[in-house]
Amino acid sequence: MRREIKKQGREVREVRVNRRIRAREVRVIDPDGNQLGIMSLDDALNTAISMDLDLVEVATKSDPPVCRIMDYGKFKYQQSKKSQESRKKQTIIHLKEIKLRPKTDDHDFQFKVRHMERFLKEGNKVKVSMIFRGREIMHPDLGEKLLKRVIDFTKELSVVEQAPKREGRAMNMILAPIQSARGRNSVD
Repeated sequence: MRREIKKQGREVREVRVNRRIRAREVRVIDPDGNQLGIMSLDDALNTAISMDLDLVEVATKSDPPVCRIMDYGKFKYQQSKKSQESRKKQTIIHLKEIKLRPKTDDHDFQFKVRHMERFLKEGNKVKVSMIFRGREIMHPDLGEKLLKRVIDFTKELSVVEQAPKREGRAMNMILAPIQSARGRNSVD
């Protein structure tokens, strides 16, 4: 049985090696991938030691457990390199939020639109929140008009991922950069 350990947000399985293997009999696979058959644990360990390698438990659930003869240190190194490489290639898209009010002045509006454009160029999504205070809630059309103006100003860089939607005293919309929208819709 493998023990699950949480390590920096991801699960890591503890693999049994050599004397930590608990089964009496194991199915052994040599370094080339050929099956050596079912052996007692001591015989399997002696075979691995004679090859100057480790006996690693690969499949614990099978009966008897499957063990492979390999260089465990080299195997762990290769696994860590693979995980580093996969983390390098992944892109993280953040959701940035910009808050507006129906009475936002033209200069402030231009300033916030420039921020949105910068976020979109960086490849991040932008959540535009229109906050209504007091009696402003009676005029949602003013908020919609301002959000449509945002869409017009950012139409070269973004696509509307979520149309303006009212939630309590706020009206929210999400803009996604055009590159990611193209990537999702294209068929390779």
